[in-house]
Amino acid sequence: MKTTGDQQLVKRINRSVLLRLLRHHSGLSRAQLAQESGLTKSTVSLLVRELIDEGWITETGPAAARSLGRPSTPLRIDGGRRAMIGVEIAVETLRVVSVSLTGEVLWSIEEALVDHDPGTVCQQVAHLVVLAQAALAARSVLVSGIGIGLPGAFDEATGTVRFAPNLGWRNVGFLPLITRALAEAGAPPVAVHVQNEADTAALSEYEFAEGDVLDSLIFVTCDVGVGAGILLNDRLFTGLQGMAGEIGHSILQFNGPTCSCGRKGCVETFFGARALDRLPDPAQGGVFLGVVLQNLWTTLNPGALVVGGPSCERHPGILRQARVTLEAYAASAGVPAPVVRPARYGLLASAVGAAALVLHHDLRPMHARAVTAAPIEPEPLPDFMAHQALH
Repeated sequence: MKTTGDQQLVKRINRSVLLRLLRHHSGLSRAQLAQESGLTKSTVSLLVRELIDEGWITETGPAAARSLGRPSTPLRIDGGRRAMIGVEIAVETLRVVSVSLTGEVLWSIEEALVDHDPGTVCQQVAHLVVLAQAALAARSVLVSGIGIGLPGAFDEATGTVRFAPNLGWRNVGFLPLITRALAEAGAPPVAVHVQNEADTAALSEYEFAEGDVLDSLIFVTCDVGVGAGILLNDRLFTGLQGMAGEIGHSILQFNGPTCSCGRKGCVETFFGARALDRLPDPAQGGVFLGVVLQNLWTTLNPGALVVGGPSCERHPGILRQARVTLEAYAASAGVPAPVVRPARYGLLASAVGAAALVLHHDLRPMHARAVTAAPIEPEPLPDFMAHQALH
């Protein structure tokens, strides 16, 4: 006999199937959802009623009947009754947004980060989240969850920021800090999801994609640090202990400039924000960005390469030069150059993606982890990572 927990999981899976179908094929009727999903018509009818009542989907009016009988009623994702709150913790800035289920930014705020102390950061985040909640409540919009992107490696299994060198964090128990701060500030009692800010930026492009749906995507963020958010086969690739995508500390030149992590020749020393500030023409950093994009493309061959972040917004010549470099590599190999496009949401990419992180988990109940449980003691970092995190 199935347990209640098993039944609830099956129900969540079935709901997610219907929602994902409607996200990619808006206007399907109940009968079409049953046909596409393989679920019975009675199950679909019951779940659709629940999803409408909860603000996930809405009816758009009856369609013309194709034959004798009652006309079907098209369904679509409801962009007006439910939203996610997304937070980006950058090195110098906090950005908080409210985003609808259809990817519309409903509200946003940006504020200078007052301190790098983890507790202080969490209190500042909680204050802005409460403001976002109030703005949504004024519009009678429900909060589905809170997502947070930060500039470091986040270990989902322990709720720990393994290392965030530009914040000076190492093995910080971020989850209990942020959940306590949110509760004390009066934030909504919803699930909180946390991930690296490059990963969340990738989700902003993936979850709210326009046009053809891709199963792989890489988003490279360019700020004080440089990171890559990697989506493969419909899942974020975060690696062991959340370290995947830390390309800013991969080596671009042997014995090159000294990096904040203690090593020499890291990517960050060539086109991180501080490196760009030292160049007579910041667009020169695009040459190195092009090399990194070339390496990512040949290694993972993603369906899309997206570049964004404050450095690219301030210096648009960087992306142009990166494309020139990519085209030169492709021409020498006799292959087409990969298409590289700018971030759809600009400076809000990581914050919007943090909101999308909530949706990403909600729609994938079999491999979603809402990081709301008490974290376990983290394993020690490898020696070279520990050294990097201390700088």
